[in-house]
Amino acid sequence: MKLNGLHHVTAVTAKARDNYRFYTEVLGMRLVKKSVNQDDVSAYHLFYADKLGTPGTDLTFFDWAAIGPNRNGPGSIANTALRLPSHAALEWWANRLTRQGLEHSDIVNFHGHELLNFTDPEGQHLSLVNDEDAADGGTPWERSPIPAEYAIRGLYASTLIVRQLELTELVLTEVMGYERAAEYQTGPNERTVVYELAGGGAGNEIWVVEQPGQPAGQLGAGGVHHIAFRVADREAQRYWRERLVSVGLGVSDFIDRFYFQSIYFRIPGGILFEIATDGPGFTADEDLATLGERLALPPFLEPHRAMIEAGLKPLETARAA
Repeated sequence: MKLNGLHHVTAVTAKARDNYRFYTEVLGMRLVKKSVNQDDVSAYHLFYADKLGTPGTDLTFFDWAAIGPNRNGPGSIANTALRLPSHAALEWWANRLTRQGLEHSDIVNFHGHELLNFTDPEGQHLSLVNDEDAADGGTPWERSPIPAEYAIRGLYASTLIVRQLELTELVLTEVMGYERAAEYQTGPNERTVVYELAGGGAGNEIWVVEQPGQPAGQLGAGGVHHIAFRVADREAQRYWRERLVSVGLGVSDFIDRFYFQSIYFRIPGGILFEIATDGPGFTADEDLATLGERLALPPFLEPHRAMIEAGLKPLETARAA
């Protein structure tokens, strides 16, 4: 069985209201699920995606207001690349980011694709990639402030930073089915290796930066907590759990996140990976037309709704702040 590319990327914010405003109003993504961290119900878990909440389009955030700023280094997931459907879309976004007062790189080329690098207001490293296949990606949301022809279509790649490449490469290629596609010298003592998943879906590339001798990263606001890979169902997930255990990786038990099922494991160097099922999906407890408009809680948390809601600040007041 093959993995089907990236399922979602989960990052960290210390400013949930500003985060909500930026990802919906500036980047034009849809808030498809407003929930809580199931392991820490005092914190929002916000899911931004395409109109349908399609796996492979999700960029999600834990809301940890007390956490310090992120510092990338070995052990970090350092960048998230998002898909655009054309060069025209990339140029449009360069102009939009400038109008929004956001610094960004020039349009540059990496591994055969044009891309634009920038950060969100908390320093989250993001790239927009001209991906000729993105037109077949996520479905633009008609209520987005971004015209459909320029809309973000989902995840393209994640960048990992490691101190030594060899063990990470072993896991990606010999265990997870990725193929080493190219290597680039990206600094005086730094190389970046691109791994591709043959036949994978959205987000079928992982970029690994080797930085020997650099201080370890420190997770914080503006950083990425983990990345998740797609499988169709529990049967495929069971296969992958058995495969990971068979090579000596420590893997969590099956965890029911209600909108999908999850298993978690850390690769050498400490980066956290998840394998998540495509279903049941975000319409399991909300109509498609009203996704993300109310606080959604999985059934086991529903009896505690009043207590949970009392501990959360409304996101929507950010529009008037």
